[in-house]
Amino acid sequence: MRFFEHQERARAETRQLLLLFAVTVAALVLAVNAALALTWHLLTPGGTGYPAYFFSVNTGMTLLFVLGGWWLETSSLHGGGEKLARRVGAREAWPASRLDEQKLCNIAAELAIAASMRVPQVMVLERQSSINAFAAGWDEDDAVIAVTRGALDRLSRDELQGLVAHELSHIREGDTRLNMRLAGMVFGLELIFNLGAGMCEPDENNRRSVLALPGLAILAAGFLGWLAGRALKAAVSRQREFLADARAVQFTRSRDGLGGVLRKVASPQGAGRTASFHPAVQHMLLVGQQGGAHWLDSHPPLAERIRRIYGRAMPGLADGEIAPTRPDALY
Repeated sequence: MRFFEHQERARAETRQLLLLFAVTVAALVLAVNAALALTWHLLTPGGTGYPAYFFSVNTGMTLLFVLGGWWLETSSLHGGGEKLARRVGAREAWPASRLDEQKLCNIAAELAIAASMRVPQVMVLERQSSINAFAAGWDEDDAVIAVTRGALDRLSRDELQGLVAHELSHIREGDTRLNMRLAGMVFGLELIFNLGAGMCEPDENNRRSVLALPGLAILAAGFLGWLAGRALKAAVSRQREFLADARAVQFTRSRDGLGGVLRKVASPQGAGRTASFHPAVQHMLLVGQQGGAHWLDSHPPLAERIRRIYGRAMPGLADGEIAPTRPDALY
């Protein structure tokens, strides 16, 4: 795997998607202004011109909803990675009394030193029997890596290294912070849709007010903006997964570490891997739940991730089976 090439490719595509996100917000502002301008002409036939500061007020209110929603959503996510991890059922690792958790903590410390990072807090999702993990926190100071019991029981040391390296990459690249901010922006876009929906609602006599017409226009513009925001957020998340995969191979100098993890999850025994995870961390997982609309999935298809790591399609691995190490070039 040419991991430097894959990393630069993922970063470049992320930059393009973030630019498109900004364009989406600008397009939403223009769409709301155009919709309200059309509504004004329909409500005032024969009228000339617009009220004073018409477009300025429309623009300001739209940005107030979008940026205010972003601020509210991201403010609610403050409190540290440990708080979120405990919320979804994780506990701190017990290296002094459990050998497998001691191994996990040692791996996290080794890789953090190799990556010139602060060692994150290691936690365990004791009740999760699937192979998975997630990283949480705004930065390295409050970062947490949570690993499932299934990963501890079913992965070799090399595979655990690949899994932890992937999560360390998310922390190092600021992906957890980026995802939280994008989630806030999507929530802000959703508020525009909710505003339009509220204006269209009938009163207690099942009658709609004169606000229903501009509300319908705002609802349509808000829905398109929200949908575009969700799709772009998911696309950014998929590119960051590709980047973390490439960084994991760079950190460990082994494609069979993370590759073995993904191949075990892709095996028949790995089916149903994310069904019971808390919604708050679904987009943070090493392996996400695949839906029907791939353009809204937060994770790339497993087969594509495996193909990028190995350069070709690879079969799944059964529990206890270890991917054979090959001296192929990684650069």
